Amino acid sequence: MTQDRRWPGFFVTLDGPGGVGKSTAVAGLTAELAEYSVPVQQTTEPSRGAIGELARHGTHDFSGQALACLVAADRYHHLDTVLRPALHAGRLVLCDRYVATSLVLQRRDGVPVDFIDAVNSGADAPDLAIILVAKASTIRARLSARGVSSGRFEDNDGIDVDLGYYADAAELLAGRGVDVLLIDVDQHRPCDTVRVISTAIRSRWASLAEPAIDYQQGATA
Repeated sequence: MTQDRRWPGFFVTLDGPGGVGKSTAVAGLTAELAEYSVPVQQTTEPSRGAIGELARHGTHDFSGQALACLVAADRYHHLDTVLRPALHAGRLVLCDRYVATSLVLQRRDGVPVDFIDAVNSGADAPDLAIILVAKASTIRARLSARGVSSGRFEDNDGIDVDLGYYADAAELLAGRGVDVLLIDVDQHRPCDTVRVISTAIRSRWASLAEPAIDYQQGATA
């Protein structure tokens, strides 16, 4: 990923296993940041554009390097049409899933990290990459309660693998100079998780922190 900061806005990504509470966190963050008059633009990957919808609903039709390239193609189109324009307009962009998820799901699909890294090499690095984790038992319970799988990557059998890969992704991104915030949601109520993230975003946007991996109390190393 490219590290050059070329915009007045602030780019935040939120990644983690399915069932960890990303959607709840994104909704809560959007509402809380709006209370502080932060101009938030919420978005997601795969995007809601044509390429993103193909990737989102095509996980049973595409796999391996083909799916990794499709996801990366959607990411570049998303950057060109949504992310960069919003950042240049001075907004705080909150993206549900980004490169960290590719480093997990495409790796789980048998794609080498070097290949994933290469096809995403032109993607802009976020100003803050948030990764949510939890105990595997917590995620399994949430997925069972949800009752509906959103694709072949969201299943109980892959949770332990995903958690290990997210820890690897956090270390890789931090090693590349990305500011990574890794939060164990088992240590917080949902509202407290939102508050922790909101505080981190606002403080970093006010004065950009040195790239680091920030382990909250109880976070998974």
